[in-house]
Amino acid sequence: MNIAQINTLEKPQWCPGCGDFGILMAIKSALTALDRDPSEVVIVSGIGCGGKTPHYIRTYGYEGLHGRLLPLALGIKISNPDLTVIAIGGDGDGLSEGGNHLLHFARYNVDITYLLQDNQVYGLTTGQSSPTSHKGFRSKTYPDGTPIEPVKHIPMLVSQRASFVAAGYAGNVKHLSQLILEGIRHRGFSFINIYQPCITWNYMNGYEWYQSRVYITDHNPEDFDTAWQKANEPYNTNWEKIPIGVIYKNQSITLDEEIVNRVGKLISIPKPQDISGLLDRFSI
Repeated sequence: MNIAQINTLEKPQWCPGCGDFGILMAIKSALTALDRDPSEVVIVSGIGCGGKTPHYIRTYGYEGLHGRLLPLALGIKISNPDLTVIAIGGDGDGLSEGGNHLLHFARYNVDITYLLQDNQVYGLTTGQSSPTSHKGFRSKTYPDGTPIEPVKHIPMLVSQRASFVAAGYAGNVKHLSQLILEGIRHRGFSFINIYQPCITWNYMNGYEWYQSRVYITDHNPEDFDTAWQKANEPYNTNWEKIPIGVIYKNQSITLDEEIVNRVGKLISIPKPQDISGLLDRFSI
């Protein structure tokens, strides 16, 4: 596909300077490098600033419930395994309401790419602390500073030996695009945590803050011990060093491959049907 095929007329409704713009550009760049038609790609999202992403890319898309984008993505992928399915949502969406789904997706190893937009704040609801807010972060929920440590979700996924665990940065679009493309092409569950500034509600972690801390790691992601050390580096260095790139990966059997091995085949896909009458029935 090319960029003209996936551009839309709708303009993004984000704050000027939001990290979501870099993420959107990286996704589009990755999709143009895929040898797939836009009709073969589905992007699902939850509720949050990044939840509008499917509206700005001309593929199939679905904006679902808060924290429930992974079950939605799973249903789509099981219904049609030939589709490329990308899930995208924020840190509040994915690690609070949706945290249980993330943990178990590491076990299921469904061939889905999950992009988690990590800006350490609930931006859409005007600045509450999120599961990834750094300790001491001042917000509407904790005016004197967040008193608890953030969720260590990258180490958690590495500890579960998730199939593909990576971190990217919204301010490095070229690197992030390559990372997303690698995640999509990886056979299995691919998780990419995307550090992104929220220029409206997060006054601690802006572009300058990230620029002095993020670096592209070149370790062997298939070595578990090294991957574990890299996954924990931000927490062990008080966020002075933040590695981006593939943190850990392994090529383990996917859920659909396991089903085929057990029963000999996947559930057959229904033939396409005309549902225009059904849509007319429920239209306003």
